Amino acid sequence: MSVSRQAGRLVASSPVIADAHFLAEADPYHPERNPNGYINLGTAENRLAWDLLAPQLHAPRRVTAEDTRYAPLHGTAALLEVIARLLSRCWHTDVDPEHLVVVSGATAALDVIASVLCDPGEAIVVPAPYYAAFETDLCGRSGACLIPVPSASCDGFRLDPAAVDRVLSDARRDGRVVRAITITSPGNPVGHVYAPDTLRALAEVARRHGVDLISDEVYAHSVFGPDRFVSIRHPLVQSAHSSQTHVVWGFAKDFALPGLKAGVLHAGNPEVSAAVRTLAYFAPLSTDTQFLLHALLTDTGWADSFIAENRRRLRMSHTSASRRLAEQGIPHIAVGAGFSLWIDLTGWLPTRTFSAEEALRRSILQDARVNILPGMAFGCAEPGWFRLCHTTDSALVQEGIARIGRLLAARGEGNRNG
Repeated sequence: MSVSRQAGRLVASSPVIADAHFLAEADPYHPERNPNGYINLGTAENRLAWDLLAPQLHAPRRVTAEDTRYAPLHGTAALLEVIARLLSRCWHTDVDPEHLVVVSGATAALDVIASVLCDPGEAIVVPAPYYAAFETDLCGRSGACLIPVPSASCDGFRLDPAAVDRVLSDARRDGRVVRAITITSPGNPVGHVYAPDTLRALAEVARRHGVDLISDEVYAHSVFGPDRFVSIRHPLVQSAHSSQTHVVWGFAKDFALPGLKAGVLHAGNPEVSAAVRTLAYFAPLSTDTQFLLHALLTDTGWADSFIAENRRRLRMSHTSASRRLAEQGIPHIAVGAGFSLWIDLTGWLPTRTFSAEEALRRSILQDARVNILPGMAFGCAEPGWFRLCHTTDSALVQEGIARIGRLLAARGEGNRNG
């Protein structure tokens, strides 16, 4: 008996980000117990904040019978209310809890909104490089397909609304049905924080083409540089297109709780919101987890102090990793948000091809025993770029970068193809 075409497509689209993560996590490095183990710098997981979370998560909780029963599958009213207050402060606009849906992770939120907006074969335009799991999250169940908008290293891989406009126009001319534009904001993998003018121009492109705009803002509170985060729903950005603008957020990044699998979707209009609530039936968050998250956000003093301290630690971690990369002669793009560094290893490719990039990735993984992800996984148009995540123990990051540096030195001088 064979599986359905749908199941086969899901298996085939399993993201490399997951496979590499579990390989590295199965045999982790320890300086004494396992000095030849893997160092995982490929997973965007914040491991810098457990000491801040532990007292809250270990504190006694008064669990009632209601916390073990069925709850509204799109989120309890109490949780939606405190999330709305948090996002209202972040977005600088009033967020109606009725427009929010809580599901089991940002992945589920992306899957739900893509399934609501797209029929199989329709398209979503995505500026590249883009989050590596978008292929699975946006297309796996919906049957949609991605149309990338390439960006260039000479411009720092910046978001270009004019390029999005051109790609949309070309797709329409070719007879393709495009339903949405999707971005990560702040950017992932590069980490740019977008200016209001850029986001406003992008919203205008979406409005002019009559497509929805999806903004994945899971790093909204993880901005540590000088540029201020501006949501796609900020008053400086929003226009008459707001009813076709949808935002994904979650607790995995900004609150360092990826294992709780708690995602949030803000739908722009009642029709989409009703459909999203219906699909939340297939991806509910446990009642007990909702109770826990409600308790965290209700303590606004703790939540605010956590966000501030987490930003400080992210800035220190980014600075330390950047310094170590410079010592090894490895270029990267300077940014002010997120958990990763977009590093340039083009100088160590024997040829500027994606097969050479993949060979280098395998060598870093197998020979240096370090997991970092290649640009090809993120739809990058130029071979030789990699994402290196730094939000773990500083000693691990330092050792991982040193291992990469030694391997690159053995391959020859950097920038030999520059």
